[in-house]
Amino acid sequence: MDTIGLDLHKRESQLCVLTEAGEIVERRIVTSRERFTVVLGGRPPARILLEASTESEWVARHLETLGHEVIIADPNFAPMYATRRRGVKTDRRDARTLAEACRLGAYRRAHRASDEQRHVRAELAVRDALIRTRTRTVALAKALIRRDGLRLPSGGPAHTEAKLTALPLPPALAAELAPLRALWAPVNTQIAAADARLAHVAAADPVVAQLMTTPGIGPVTAVAFVATLDVVTRFASAHQVEAYLGLTPREYSSGEQQRRGRISKTGNARMRYLLVEAAWRVLRTKDPAAAALRAWAEGIAQRRGRSIAAVALARRLAGILYAMWRDGKDYRAPPSAAVA
Repeated sequence: MDTIGLDLHKRESQLCVLTEAGEIVERRIVTSRERFTVVLGGRPPARILLEASTESEWVARHLETLGHEVIIADPNFAPMYATRRRGVKTDRRDARTLAEACRLGAYRRAHRASDEQRHVRAELAVRDALIRTRTRTVALAKALIRRDGLRLPSGGPAHTEAKLTALPLPPALAAELAPLRALWAPVNTQIAAADARLAHVAAADPVVAQLMTTPGIGPVTAVAFVATLDVVTRFASAHQVEAYLGLTPREYSSGEQQRRGRISKTGNARMRYLLVEAAWRVLRTKDPAAAALRAWAEGIAQRRGRSIAAVALARRLAGILYAMWRDGKDYRAPPSAAVA
């Protein structure tokens, strides 16, 4: 069977074919279904290796319909690039490296999310973009009114319009804010609609319902956690989940010296952000069910500060959510929480 390395790009991709006879065929093609069909559709079944990227899933599915075996590889797996010369990087070399890694088996498969969870991830991305848009425009509005010695009362961004209405805005300032104020109503409507869609997903998924029994975990965080992990059995331990989400510290250790740095911040940034926000909710709540988690985090806060404590608690929450999903159990507060 031939092995093919495919270096994907948005407009054009590089192919490297290693035939069973030892020949090497290299060519550059447009990244489209039509060109993939023309170039690879008439070939005998081959094993194709490509890196995980934005385009990788639809390309893999299309190539599979053409009869090929497609492997999506984790680009962070260093041995896959062992044959690539350091200091020299081109698309041709990358495609050749992928083809050789495919032939040698020197790759680590990336997880391919289910259609259902890919849709949920898209919904989360859209909601995130809407919220960021509202946050940036509200911050700009606050900065503009401060130039005139005015301030908005504290509160949620959804109520910014009502708070602005109560202020004595000069005509020039009101004209400057008009485009932003016209934007907030439809954005708030779309955010509410996105929240409703995610709440519907949460209500239909028993796993999400279990995760929401954890203090600080709402429907958005629970839905995002399930969508990010997709299949809980692909992780062997809670520590693997924490590392996958970029919540474990970087480490530079050798011999007798051990150096640990900040968290790695690898993996899904949105999920990491949601867990840190959940940790802050736990730190601020008076809910007795969260007493044990809060006491644990406060102990860290006294030594290292509240920001580090919030990240440590986010890491702990990730492990707890993983264990609950793996074991199929609701959250149960430790006995010490009832005494606290």
